Amino acid sequence: MTETHVSADTIRSIFSAAMTQMYRDEVPRYLEMARIVGEIDGEALARDPALEARLRRSGAFDLIGVERHGAIRVGRPEELTGLRRLFAVMGMYPVGYYDLTPAGVPVHSTCFRPVETASIRRCPFRIFTSLLRPELIEGEDLRREAQEILARRRIFTPRCLHLIELFEANGGLGEAQAIDFVHEALHTFRWRGEATVTAGVYEAYRKAHPLVADVVCFHGPHINHLTLPTLDMDAAQAALAEHGLDPKSIVEGPPQRQFPILLRQTSFKAVAEPVRFAGRDDVRGEHRARFGEIEQRGAALTAKGRALYDRLLAETLAVAPPREDAIADYSAELKRRFADFPDDAATLRAQGLAFFRYAPGETRAKTNAGTCDVEALLRDGALVAEPITYEDFLPVSAAGIFQSNLGEGGRRELSAASNREAFEHALGTKVADAMAIYAHEEKSSLERALATLGQRSPMAENAGR
Repeated sequence: MTETHVSADTIRSIFSAAMTQMYRDEVPRYLEMARIVGEIDGEALARDPALEARLRRSGAFDLIGVERHGAIRVGRPEELTGLRRLFAVMGMYPVGYYDLTPAGVPVHSTCFRPVETASIRRCPFRIFTSLLRPELIEGEDLRREAQEILARRRIFTPRCLHLIELFEANGGLGEAQAIDFVHEALHTFRWRGEATVTAGVYEAYRKAHPLVADVVCFHGPHINHLTLPTLDMDAAQAALAEHGLDPKSIVEGPPQRQFPILLRQTSFKAVAEPVRFAGRDDVRGEHRARFGEIEQRGAALTAKGRALYDRLLAETLAVAPPREDAIADYSAELKRRFADFPDDAATLRAQGLAFFRYAPGETRAKTNAGTCDVEALLRDGALVAEPITYEDFLPVSAAGIFQSNLGEGGRRELSAASNREAFEHALGTKVADAMAIYAHEEKSSLERALATLGQRSPMAENAGR
């Protein structure tokens, strides 16, 4: 009798819960942050009775307080390929290419995440995964030694690799195998507190770039942060400071709005963790790389909307860069510039700036057969449009989070061309286009809704922007 396979969504849910528990045990300050965010979210719900209804309609209510993502960094193409195979067991696939070198971070990245709406609602957990670009390590000797150090390590247990092979051969894992897989996979992301190099070698890489030291000098890609969602980002940012959790100076992303767009993020700064270095002497020190993050997600923007966002952000940064001694100037300029970005759902939809998911409304207006008038159906309540949540990342924001947790050593100029082709070669596949995923969801949701209403979709005019 063939054993029933456990769904990828279920395995991802089990893994996410286990990862959360592991990280909360490893980083007690993250547990304190989770308590604070829980209080902020409770206050937000009590303050706005309509908020719960909106969250329930979108399927997000049951995900309040559930971790949205984590982040890791790897050093070799073979490690990235292995992670692609590991995450596939959990229904997580590479979406988007992010080059962080323009912001002085010597990595390029993707996000392994679920792509189907039902899977995201079941468990939205994803992993932002960065690959070191060794050619950007200053000094030929350091570059060569880094590659030699990384070539010696193995980040997956033999049992984990065997279970991945079983999944690939059989198209799934049974219940006992799935539980075993999660247990083995966690070893890849666990913090060990032991460096694989001497204190002297570690210090050389830390001086070259703190992120390089984090990638090269340890046993594997320890999870460097987990991220909680919040219903009130600005209140959460203030609360972190009030409770002494040392948050970064600014909230990354767009300013506070009535209609949230894209992604806003903040974090408490990386904690110092004890490290035992390799060598004959029992040399001990500390390493700072791991932190806790909070995010608030809004609507996914179309290409037109994203171009407007990028322009307004670039104009802000050109006039008032977010320096520690001028945070108020940056915040004021950001708010002033973004006054040019429409702040209501109707305008965003009408101008094609954001993606929307369509569904039949409670009203069933009498319509003629044939190609319909979408705007009329919306006005009559026969059709409703809800914003599609942005499920991806922003390069400038990701770099800002990384830099604030690497110290001043993480802020330096890097002159390097984007190299998506090399990243995808290391990955072993092409990354999916996030914009295409949102466009497909908008288009297909409109077609389904209109079919329910007995209408044909004017797709070229009303969806897939």
